Amino acid sequence: MDSKVAQKLIELNQQFYQTFAEHFSITRQRLQPGVRKVIRKIPPTQQVLDLGCGNGQLWLGLAGQGHFGGYIGLDSNPAFLNQAAEAAYLNSNLAPPAQNPLFTLADLSRQDWDCILPGTAFDHILSFANLHHLPGKLLVTQFLKQVNQLLNSNGHFIFSVWQFLNSPRLSARIQDWNTVGLSEDQVDPGDYLLDWRYGGHGLRYVHHYSQEELLEIAELCGFRVYDSFLSDGKGNNLSLYQDWVLAL
Repeated sequence: MDSKVAQKLIELNQQFYQTFAEHFSITRQRLQPGVRKVIRKIPPTQQVLDLGCGNGQLWLGLAGQGHFGGYIGLDSNPAFLNQAAEAAYLNSNLAPPAQNPLFTLADLSRQDWDCILPGTAFDHILSFANLHHLPGKLLVTQFLKQVNQLLNSNGHFIFSVWQFLNSPRLSARIQDWNTVGLSEDQVDPGDYLLDWRYGGHGLRYVHHYSQEELLEIAELCGFRVYDSFLSDGKGNNLSLYQDWVLAL
């Protein structure tokens, strides 16, 4: 994918989440079943980095089950971070003062997004419904190689990608690329433009990943796939979750 096209898609998604931050957050007031399954297995003392933390629901889930290890949440949307900080304040009784979460502004599409992090490695790096918004293999591999360097030798990188093609309702939201001034041959196979219909009309870029594609990317970026499962939605198949470990 051409770098100018990738930047246009990044800006499209940034505009979408800025415009619909409030309405989008309303639809994200509880953790998905797959996320709950993941965090139940995280020991309470471990260091967690949450990439694309949104409105802070993940931290609330961790804190609610007694997690008292360090937690850092990164997101590129100030509105989401404000919501997360407010939720953490209102639920400060869930964690001791020394273990309060840190929510920080960071654009995960930039090469220097990790420069604000401390030098210590993380036990768990989580990134739910984020990877599919990074356009182009170059940007995705750059991001994942940075994740690789932030993970400790026994750590886990666990993420989810949207499997919207499993839903006829969501598949009906696919729009033609010319809606945003692009053509099919300017984007990568598996790239889609989806509309949004809650609180107004919006458009966002999403990549639909297959397990085969993720396996190839994992090996390219120094990981091996430890676990993989489908979850969420009425058919328990709207999100593909994968747990990666370092390929030592």
